[in-house]
Amino acid sequence: MNKIKELFNIQYPIIQGGMIWASGWRLASAVSNAGGLGLIGSGSMYPDVLREHIQKCKNATDKPFGVNIPMLYPNLEEIIKIIIEEEVNIVFTSAGNPKTYTAYLKEHGITVVHVVSSLKFALKAQEAGVDAVVAEGFEAGGHNGRDETTTLALIPMVKEIISIPLIAAGGIATGAAMYAVMALGADAVQVGSRFVASDEASSHIDFKQMVVAAKEGDTHLTLKELAPVRLLKNKFYHDIAKLYTKGPSIEELKELLGRARAKRGMFEGDLEEGELEIGQISGLIHDIKPADVIIDDMINEFKATKNKMEQFSI
Repeated sequence: MNKIKELFNIQYPIIQGGMIWASGWRLASAVSNAGGLGLIGSGSMYPDVLREHIQKCKNATDKPFGVNIPMLYPNLEEIIKIIIEEEVNIVFTSAGNPKTYTAYLKEHGITVVHVVSSLKFALKAQEAGVDAVVAEGFEAGGHNGRDETTTLALIPMVKEIISIPLIAAGGIATGAAMYAVMALGADAVQVGSRFVASDEASSHIDFKQMVVAAKEGDTHLTLKELAPVRLLKNKFYHDIAKLYTKGPSIEELKELLGRARAKRGMFEGDLEEGELEIGQISGLIHDIKPADVIIDDMINEFKATKNKMEQFSI
């Protein structure tokens, strides 16, 4: 029995990334209904909006789903309170110390998973008592680790030192990639960028189309002094790159970043001045599909890859 399928009571070991401005109730429920685990991305939601999304997700699916909580965002206590009141059973935490809320959430019967980008933080998450960890490689979109460890290097190293279930993330959009990371020790995969280019993602259609049009090399990890983030290269990105040539202070970087850049780009569709967060694997995403088709494609390709490798000899 697959540890993650058992932990979440899901059909397939595929978890949808809880991405800001993309992961509303429509996407989460569609992924859960298709046999994966859908996640509502609370990072882009005020508490009352999150409650609405949880309630709508409950009405749209009778399958398990969860909420992703970036712990660097405000209103954290109120977010936790709503999750408990609405009886959400699964929480993924990221961008913060897992010790802060793991024990408290588990006291309320919630399964807790923490997202990490290094061995050090994988161990800290295990010590904090989480039920599983997501190890996310440098290829991933959005906020990322500073160490630039790639997924194929990170997964076997984390597997070697932890005893709890392991979910691989970063650069995974196909069944073949899913097979590869599971061969390296992952029990499941978390998929973000591929689900951005889905019919149900709440991100703006212009952003989705820019993801589909992206080629290899069109993303870059930047703003390490603030919070490392992988972005599509647009006018805003090039403004950042130009500022870096002058050796900017943290204050100057913050001033350029301003507020609500991610909402402006990914949700409102400002492709010039917005912050467009996506992974390197966008260069392999060529269309916008329903979430259930994405999952079916991944599972079918996983099975085909498995059969191919069983026939392969060296």
